[in-house]
Amino acid sequence: MNIMKKIIQRGIIGIFVGFAIGQIITIIISLSLGTGEYVACAPEFIVLVGNEAAAVAIQALLCGIMGFGFGGASAIWEMDNLSIAAQTGICFLIYSVFMLPAAYFTYWMEHSVAGFLTYFGIFAAIFAAMWAVQYFIWKKRIKEINDGLKQ
Repeated sequence: MNIMKKIIQRGIIGIFVGFAIGQIITIIISLSLGTGEYVACAPEFIVLVGNEAAAVAIQALLCGIMGFGFGGASAIWEMDNLSIAAQTGICFLIYSVFMLPAAYFTYWMEHSVAGFLTYFGIFAAIFAAMWAVQYFIWKKRIKEINDGLKQ
């Protein structure tokens, strides 16, 4: 299948995944506040936008765009002409380009150097953990295939 077709197909699916990620983030933010109330958007973002309904709509749109970028970038993992280091670097860069501006704009992170670095650190740690899990899953699968070919 053409790589651009894969990127677009996965991007479209990613839009819905992005909506789900946005919901999960708002739930995590709500739970971390400890008030027992659901916060659909960061209060600072609501003030910036002017009302809660518009803030939720913009946040959902940004989550959909973020999901499109993440989904589309997943096709990079299948580009055999790139090393795993190149695939990792390109994906991390693309994910960062989609995630970090959305997180900053919606106030998912504190608007300070420390807030950005903390959020980026969490983002990088999650990326690294997910990369490591996938790496070991594929390493095991490849070993099983090779063992099967030997028999």
